[in-house]
Amino acid sequence: MVHIKEFRIVMPVSLEEYRVAHMFVVMKMSQQHTTGEEGIEVVENRPFEDNALGKGRYTNKIYRLQSKIPSWLTTFAPADALIMQEESWNAFPICKSVMKCPYFPRFQLRIETVHRPDNGESENVHGLSEEQLAAREVEYIDIASSEGNYWSYLVGNNNVDFSIFKSARTGRGPLLEGWQGEKALFLESHRNCFSWIDEWYGMTVQQICELEQQSHSALNEKLGKQMLMTSTGD
Repeated sequence: MVHIKEFRIVMPVSLEEYRVAHMFVVMKMSQQHTTGEEGIEVVENRPFEDNALGKGRYTNKIYRLQSKIPSWLTTFAPADALIMQEESWNAFPICKSVMKCPYFPRFQLRIETVHRPDNGESENVHGLSEEQLAAREVEYIDIASSEGNYWSYLVGNNNVDFSIFKSARTGRGPLLEGWQGEKALFLESHRNCFSWIDEWYGMTVQQICELEQQSHSALNEKLGKQMLMTSTGD
């Protein structure tokens, strides 16, 4: 059974700023969740080019986050069932990720993302068919919301109060009620994009790519792993 869900997330940054912010947040969250016993292993990191997405960067990661799994699942699931593999093709402003669990071969989560400077108002950015549009469920995500759930715990809660937060470097914020014109849900990684703005603002894509390479090596060193392939090329 295929379930189609579209999340629309409005961010208080420009499209080019978000490109840097997203790379920075993925890098920092990976560091926060990697220890000597579990975390995120970068198996492969290289440039790619194809007809559908164009040029971009391909990464293959393995997630070992057993401590984040609900206790009831660990009672009957073997350790291998708690490992996830992610393949990502980042050709910003279009990105695609595929999540798989080797223990459950029929499970697959596909995430296709289109970034646009449109305040989340464009319709059918993914070019869905009439049948797919009829089955699609759309949800708006408001990063200023304080609502959380199990997934907030899994990726790590961001406890910043955006009703009082203000960026020292950019002067942006606070995000008061109705700031984006929609009542919406909550997503931790996008909250981090804004709450960490003073850490990544002003960086270039090349600078964040260099930091990303250093971070990947550090993550794998913590886990005692090595990347099969790596390249700083575009």
